[in-house]
Amino acid sequence: MSQFFQIHPENPQKRLIDQAVQIVRQGGVVAYPTDSGYALGCHLGDKKAIEKIKWLRSLDDKHNFTLVCSDLSDIGTYAKVDNSVFRLLKANTPDAYTFILNATSEVPRLLLHPKRRSIGVRVPDHSITRALLDALGEPLMSVTLIPVGEELPMTDPEEIRDRFGAHLDLIIDGGACHLEATSVIDLRELPPTIVREGRGDLAPFRS
Repeated sequence: MSQFFQIHPENPQKRLIDQAVQIVRQGGVVAYPTDSGYALGCHLGDKKAIEKIKWLRSLDDKHNFTLVCSDLSDIGTYAKVDNSVFRLLKANTPDAYTFILNATSEVPRLLLHPKRRSIGVRVPDHSITRALLDALGEPLMSVTLIPVGEELPMTDPEEIRDRFGAHLDLIIDGGACHLEATSVIDLRELPPTIVREGRGDLAPFRS
C-alpha cells in the first residue's frame, strides 16, 4: 500500500517534500498534483519504475513521455531548442502546456518515441510540483494520470488511493486539481502544431 502525504498546495512542507524526493530517488512511482490534473512521476531513466507506469497506464512504446522541469534551465540538456523556440517557451512558462521537442542524447532511450526521437517537456505552474522538482534537482519523468479507457486526468487524491494505491509508492494529496489536461504543442518545427487543445491558452501558438 502506498504512502499518502497531505501537502499544502500553496506552502508545501519541506519535510514531506524531502521524503517524497527520497522515495523518487529510491525508484518509487509517485502520484502528484499539477496545474492540470494529477500525474505519475518517477526518477529519470529508472527502467523498472518507467515500466510500472507503462503498465498502470497501458502505454505502448509510441507514447511520448514528458520531462517535468522546475524552469527552463534544464531544457537545453534534454531538448534541442533554437533561439526562436526558446523565446516561445520563456514567454509561455510556467503554464499548462506540454511541448514536444527533439531530444538530445542525454534523454534515456526508453523515454523516447522510437521513430521520432522526441520528448515532451513541461514547466507546470503548481507550488507542490515546483517544490518537488527544486528539491530533486532534476526533471521528473512523468505522464498524466488518465485511467485506461478514460479521457480526463484524475483530480481527486482519495480516488487515486482507492484505485491505484496498491501499485504506487506515494500519493501526494495536494487537494483537487483542474479537470482539463494540458494543451500539447509540437515545437519541433515552426510554426507550431497544436496536437491537443487543453488548459493552456493557444493564441500564442496559432499561425
